[in-house]
Amino acid sequence: MVREIQFREAIREAMVEEMRRDETVFLMGEEVAQYDGAYKVSKGMLAEFGPRRVIDTPISELGFAGIGVGAAMNGLRPIIEFMTFNFSLVAIDQVINNAAKIYLMSGGQFNIPIVFRGPTGSAGQLAATHSQCFESWYANCPGLKVVVPSNPYDAKGLLKSAIRDNDPVIFMESELMYGDKGPVPEEEYLIPLGKADVKREGSDVTIVSFGKMMKVVWAAVKELESQGTQPEVIDLRTVRPLDYDTVIRSVMKTNRLVVVEESWPLGNIATEIAYMVQRKAFDYLDAPIRRVTGADVPMPFSRPLVDAYLPSVPRIIEAVKAVMYI
Repeated sequence: MVREIQFREAIREAMVEEMRRDETVFLMGEEVAQYDGAYKVSKGMLAEFGPRRVIDTPISELGFAGIGVGAAMNGLRPIIEFMTFNFSLVAIDQVINNAAKIYLMSGGQFNIPIVFRGPTGSAGQLAATHSQCFESWYANCPGLKVVVPSNPYDAKGLLKSAIRDNDPVIFMESELMYGDKGPVPEEEYLIPLGKADVKREGSDVTIVSFGKMMKVVWAAVKELESQGTQPEVIDLRTVRPLDYDTVIRSVMKTNRLVVVEESWPLGNIATEIAYMVQRKAFDYLDAPIRRVTGADVPMPFSRPLVDAYLPSVPRIIEAVKAVMYI
């Protein structure tokens, strides 16, 4: 049976089902227990699992991230919630220098089955220090897997896989998506990490994106369809490992590529995709690859400037037309 549920409910169901299945799984973070989560993602979990498995922490990301890494080294499966990945910067030593590296540095003696999850990117007028995208930062680090779902169905299936994974997983959500609704089956399912999804078959141009930028992509695709253009749309879902093969096969069919990403333009996921496509499918390209990214400045507070900063429907359509009619 398939129901329409919110993104936050899909995340909660994934955690609850995995905690019922495996008593080594627990949730830790700021306000996750008594307050039911800053975004109500963990609503009701304290009542079911108790304070030993749904744990409120002080405002000390470095501390509770470290506790999570230590717990993972000792056979538990922590889910560490950051209220926003902007706050993960004060815990980044634990994520990068411990979680990502202990398996290698211990000669394979310690797996680190830990999930760091929470919202990423802009969420309205939150200005420069609370609106940043760190997907490409974490994806740059060997030893980490990085997941950025775009809808409730993917979020649940990917999070369940992330919790069961024996490597550290960065699971990035969005405050602007927690209320989004979508179809999610009642029966259990998993979505493998590292596999992109062709959300729409098309022939004219490949559009690649992930996370909440998929919502902007879909709005642009609707307008492009009305103009007679048939884009192929790929949702990466996981940005490390990155499913190059699905993107390259699509480009070999459409001969054109536009990549949409919220983060800053220098050294981001779109840059990596553009490099790999020109390396492996150069002869199939009929136009230069175009990227639509956030602006190369700190996020402003002004609403008009926020709109100018972020990828938008007009910018995506402009990029598509540029590769279509070059």
